[in-house]
Amino acid sequence: MKLLLTLLTIITTTVYGYAQQGTLKGKVTDKTTGEDIIGAVVFIKGTSKGTTTDYEGNYTLPLEPGAYNVSVTFLSYKPFESAGIAVKPGQPTTLNVQLEENATQIQAVEIVGTRQTNTEMAVLETMRQSEVVVSGVAGEQIAKSLDRDAAAVVRRIPGVTVMNDRYIMIRGLSERYNTVMLNDALTPSTEPDSRAFSFDILPTSVLDRIMVFKSGSPELPGEFGGGVIKVYTKNFASENTTSFGVSGGYRAGTTFNAISTQQGSSTDFLGFDNGSRSLPSSFPSHLDNISGESLVTAAKQLDSDWSINSKNALPDLRLSFGLTRRFFIGDTEASNLTALSYSNTNQFIEAERYRYTAFDEEQQKSPLEYKYFDSEASQNTRVGLISNWAFRLNNNNKIEFRNLFNQLGQSQVIEREGQELQGKDVDVRNIAQRYESRTIYSGQLQGTHDADNERTTYTWTAGYNYTNRNEPNFKRIRSQRNIGSNEPFRWVIPYAANTFDAGRFYSKMHENTFMASGQVEHSFAGKDTLSEAKPKVRAGFYAENKDRSFDARWMSYTAADPSQFNEGLLTLPLGELFRPENINQSGFRLREGTNPTDKYDASGLLIAGYVGGNLPVNEKLNLSGGLRVEYNKQQLTSSQYGGAKLEVNNPITSFLPSLNATYNFDERSLLRGGYSLSVNRPEFRELAPFAYYDFQLNAEIQGNKDLTTATIHNADLRYEFYPNPTEILSVGVFYKYFKNPIEIYSLPTSGNPIYRPGNADNAQSYGIETEIRKSFLNLSNSSFIQNLSLVLNASLIESKVDLGEQSEGQERNRAMYGQSPFIVNTGLYYQDDARNLQVNLLYNVIGKRIFTVGDDQAPTVYEMPRNVLDLSVTKSLGQHFELKAGIQDILNQKVRLVQDSNRDAKINGTDEDFINFRRGSYTTIGVNYKF
Repeated sequence: MKLLLTLLTIITTTVYGYAQQGTLKGKVTDKTTGEDIIGAVVFIKGTSKGTTTDYEGNYTLPLEPGAYNVSVTFLSYKPFESAGIAVKPGQPTTLNVQLEENATQIQAVEIVGTRQTNTEMAVLETMRQSEVVVSGVAGEQIAKSLDRDAAAVVRRIPGVTVMNDRYIMIRGLSERYNTVMLNDALTPSTEPDSRAFSFDILPTSVLDRIMVFKSGSPELPGEFGGGVIKVYTKNFASENTTSFGVSGGYRAGTTFNAISTQQGSSTDFLGFDNGSRSLPSSFPSHLDNISGESLVTAAKQLDSDWSINSKNALPDLRLSFGLTRRFFIGDTEASNLTALSYSNTNQFIEAERYRYTAFDEEQQKSPLEYKYFDSEASQNTRVGLISNWAFRLNNNNKIEFRNLFNQLGQSQVIEREGQELQGKDVDVRNIAQRYESRTIYSGQLQGTHDADNERTTYTWTAGYNYTNRNEPNFKRIRSQRNIGSNEPFRWVIPYAANTFDAGRFYSKMHENTFMASGQVEHSFAGKDTLSEAKPKVRAGFYAENKDRSFDARWMSYTAADPSQFNEGLLTLPLGELFRPENINQSGFRLREGTNPTDKYDASGLLIAGYVGGNLPVNEKLNLSGGLRVEYNKQQLTSSQYGGAKLEVNNPITSFLPSLNATYNFDERSLLRGGYSLSVNRPEFRELAPFAYYDFQLNAEIQGNKDLTTATIHNADLRYEFYPNPTEILSVGVFYKYFKNPIEIYSLPTSGNPIYRPGNADNAQSYGIETEIRKSFLNLSNSSFIQNLSLVLNASLIESKVDLGEQSEGQERNRAMYGQSPFIVNTGLYYQDDARNLQVNLLYNVIGKRIFTVGDDQAPTVYEMPRNVLDLSVTKSLGQHFELKAGIQDILNQKVRLVQDSNRDAKINGTDEDFINFRRGSYTTIGVNYKF
């Protein structure tokens, strides 16, 4: 709260520190005819301040006293610029402008420069000129927030929500319905259990802009339901710079408190394990193949220390280093942008977890099956490197080479205490020790070539993606005693290997992807050579080959001989339990639990070709669209539980038409509509029979080899109004119909829940969304108000899925998995260019959405709405230093998962908590130095 008060003091002090303002005003007319020009853009170069002329060609722009460079632009007119216009306090400065119309024929002029793409104005202009429904966020706006990775950034785009701080959902559809592209190349799935790209691997320091395409077109991938997310990293350097940044973070409930840790490796601080957790190279390939002393020797090779340590969590540390260079190699202009980032953070969460038996109608409550109190301590490390090179061979030819590398590691300890009831009647103490590392590399070589006639453009891309996910030595063990007694806790040792008692789990996933694409676009002169909407035709292809290997192995400690077992071992401290001297005939033996289903190899071939174009019907109406054809062949090889070979071979050809129309009412407002057909394919993991035990959910996740491809009909209609280059007001509606959508099913079971994907019969999703970006510049004479701007987006969404006759114990009709009925994101931005000060207040909330699917044995669980409020301050100190501070999640409301106990699809006082915890407010302060 002290920092919050400090930030508010800065704002208050700033308000009273203003001098009396001045005003720049005037009239914009046609130089030849003298007619008023309506809607001309009057802009102060280098700032976000600007306005447009009214119906009489007049404009008024309040400004601080000083000298300004003024730019005036309007379509089909030559831009006007005037430098050093003096604005004096308390009086108007008049600047009348006569714009000269561009001639029909223009002499050839060579222009050497790089288009800015990371400003709010550039993103809005891209949205306005787009042939499809698209939303976006600029690097300029990203820099104003405290967002540290792409997952936090995209939640500020209309209709976008984030699951588990990693996965993106668009328009209430789960992450599987979204396609992610990094610099125009498809990204790999970073998770073995779902089709999802983990956005937390992309730090905001490398982001240029993020665009979300919500309607289809031939050049976009044909696999999407919510949208296509294009992430662009920074690329071309305009000057030579070197920068270094450091920041620290304090998380309430974590920092300076004692947290539990596990035995690690010397390289954990770099985001990967050095091999100390892995199985030794001499370890047998399967324990069932050996016996006697060989089995004892094998068990003694593994690390025996399962003890939990404790340390005080230090403040989070983040470091960044940036380098941009622009130089020449002969006549070739070259550019390099390199950014290196490092973070080392901690988080401690105390979570309450509950499970119940069937709802008692008479008592209007559900008897407890268990209640757990988890202490979850996580240490997270990330090392990121981006190195982008660009070579401008001449004005018509450019080559770019982009590289992105990220290494992430997470060490997690979960200590669980609680009670298990309903006949078990025991106190429990369970422990899980888990480490996960993720590696991703993405590289693309891209060329852009303009023909001499400047009407034909050729682009090509060759790329390679590598993904590795390693989960070595996931340790899990339980202990219990009679409920309410003072007896010592006794470790639970199984008679046969199982996935949650005294077990070790190992898994590795490797994926390699090679891609190539090319496109040719030709524009025709038309009636007006300067018109934005020229007739165009484009054709291209996309080819991708993906190979994945996944291998999991697990084993448990059991009693070597139950008749001779030393029961005294069961009360030993955890650190002494599995020491080598306890691996013997009267102690423990290690049993293999690995099944034939725990390994698979998969490949995917995607070949797509498309043809499309853009046709201006008249000055108002513009049509675009075409046909995309995709051939996809998924192959997977694994084994069934009995050992029989399992093969999946799914070749399918999809014809995907699209049509979009834009009607321009005038230069600032338009109506946009579109239809497209798209698909949604199963992910490799969803086809594999592999079953994974989730310790936190206490549930099993399975695959389904019988999944088929879903088809989706998409329709959009949106009105857009652009008052000036930095403002937008849009309102849109959408409708989607799904045939054979892939949904999560809950399988009937007497034990822990089992979740598995399956094809439903059909589904529908429809809604309305709006976006507002508004400057307060012309709303008041107060300079404080004039420096404010508002960003607001909101969505209302309804969805319904029909699971068909084979609903497997679930209600046949329900909302789609993970769908939010409403989403609200808003930000109030204060920017004082004269004092180099920014203050931002951001708010986010989403409606309740399905977290786990219910069946006839257990009700559906919903994630409840949670209000999130962030405050940040950025202040430049001189030409080199920049100070940034703020508080995230000021309200620190509980994350609440509630089960619909009485199954009325509403959450009220009768319904009961399933999981709840607080993340903790997060305070950061950092400094950046630019050389």
